[in-house]
Amino acid sequence: MSTPDPAGPLAQTVIGDPGSPTVVFCHGLLGRGRNFTGIGKALQPDFRCVLLDMPDHGRSPWTERIDYATAAALLVEQLEHLATDGPVHLVGHSMGGKTAMTAALLAPHLVDRLVVVDISPTGSGEVSEFEHLLGSLLALDLSAVTSHGQADRELAASVGSPALRGFLLQNLRRDPETQTFGWQPNLEVLRRDLPTITGDIPHEDRTFEGRVLWIAGGESPYITEAHEGPMRALFPRTVQVTLKGAGHWVHSEQPEAFTATLRHFLGGRAATVRA
Repeated sequence: MSTPDPAGPLAQTVIGDPGSPTVVFCHGLLGRGRNFTGIGKALQPDFRCVLLDMPDHGRSPWTERIDYATAAALLVEQLEHLATDGPVHLVGHSMGGKTAMTAALLAPHLVDRLVVVDISPTGSGEVSEFEHLLGSLLALDLSAVTSHGQADRELAASVGSPALRGFLLQNLRRDPETQTFGWQPNLEVLRRDLPTITGDIPHEDRTFEGRVLWIAGGESPYITEAHEGPMRALFPRTVQVTLKGAGHWVHSEQPEAFTATLRHFLGGRAATVRA
């Protein structure tokens, strides 16, 4: 069962029935909760999966500024609605991973197990890549766009990968009343606050003592040896797994391996996971 659910401050889609352990998914920059639909369905019937739209993305509200303290506070408010029967499992990719880490440090009583996907708590230094993507989207003249196909053709001049364009253009929506196109994400603010998004998470010397699975893409530059010390200082019970053949979007590039690894960890066998 997959149903939209407006409860809480962030938009969410729920896959699965109440009564099963809850897994909450937080997507990355320019993504949306439904990016985890395939993973959520693959985890059935063992888990109830909640796919969130992060602040300033998808159907969730826009904010005046983007920082991890603000995003994590909204996420914690959502978790309070979802954790009525006990703490939930929390999975976050990239920007969503940093939000999830911050939320776990702020409210550890709401989080059972934490899964951080291809990101570290410290700055990634990848501002230029996302600056280019955000600039490319903002450069499109939406007043002259009449279809997704036209937007794709125009975006191809600056974004060569069809798969990446498809990922980006999931954020383009046509207003049913005016028939004009607009962006769901808060692109101007995302671009303005990009240094904060790619920077360190706030932690105030807190630690999360729960179990943590840290998944890296074997072909991704986002997790390096230099990140291990800061990660383990904040999350001492971390187990790291690298999935071969995956870049930064691990869950979409290696969905079967990602799902199997996630299921092992949530089933309590993190120490035996190999990839």
